[in-house]
Amino acid sequence: MNHSNHVVSTAITAESIADSSVVAPEAVAQYALGLGDDALVLAHRLGEWIANAPELEEDVALGNIGLDLLGHARSLLTYAGTAWGQSEDDLAYFRGEPEFRSRQLFEQPGGDFAATIARQLIASVYFAELYRALSLSTDPTLAAIAAKAVKEVDYHVDHSVQWLRRLGLGTDLSHERMQRGLDLMWPFVGELFQPDPFATDLDGIAVDPERLRLAFDSLVPRLIVDAGLTVPTMAAAQGGGRIGRHSEALGPMLAEMQVLARAHPGATW
Repeated sequence: MNHSNHVVSTAITAESIADSSVVAPEAVAQYALGLGDDALVLAHRLGEWIANAPELEEDVALGNIGLDLLGHARSLLTYAGTAWGQSEDDLAYFRGEPEFRSRQLFEQPGGDFAATIARQLIASVYFAELYRALSLSTDPTLAAIAAKAVKEVDYHVDHSVQWLRRLGLGTDLSHERMQRGLDLMWPFVGELFQPDPFATDLDGIAVDPERLRLAFDSLVPRLIVDAGLTVPTMAAAQGGGRIGRHSEALGPMLAEMQVLARAHPGATW
């Protein structure tokens, strides 16, 4: 692929996928659905901070990060939906909790602001490694979505690291809350790197999550220690989000996210 073609391909959006004749093979669609659900659920969680963040500027920052993630979700869900004749809205608003494939980290409530930063640090580093690897996929649509996303996620990592240091090295109270946030989110780290059951036959297309663990482990613990905090050691949560097994947090979140679309199906404005 020459440079000019690569630049064009990274501009793929939900709209361009929907307007094209591309149809995802079934196995690829199932894989893309899980990735799209991860981004969609976390985008909604970040949206909950609008007008609630500790600073006006942070309202804007978290909103922008959430919009980036929503854009990733839209492209991935649109691509997945081509296999079944469904739109991104069909997949986002008209599936029940057991049909969602998101990993459990992304559905966790933010709690206080420090817990949100802990969740976002873990998620952003994971997404950065995932999309970097996925940008080399032999599936051109997944590769283009990932190449665009990784540029945005690099900013998300930087934003999370700045807040990690600000809270960890700040007051005694901010330090305590940041540590508590890390402790709260850390049990969900392991699931991110468990095999994806929908990617087992997609060599060259999908990314093996286990390949991402080394880079995560070489970076995140060091960032935590540099912020004067302790790397958590608590036991891993059971996981199972990719097969529809979720924590109790997802159901109420989906009810809120889906209520308008379900009350007025097919409505446009």
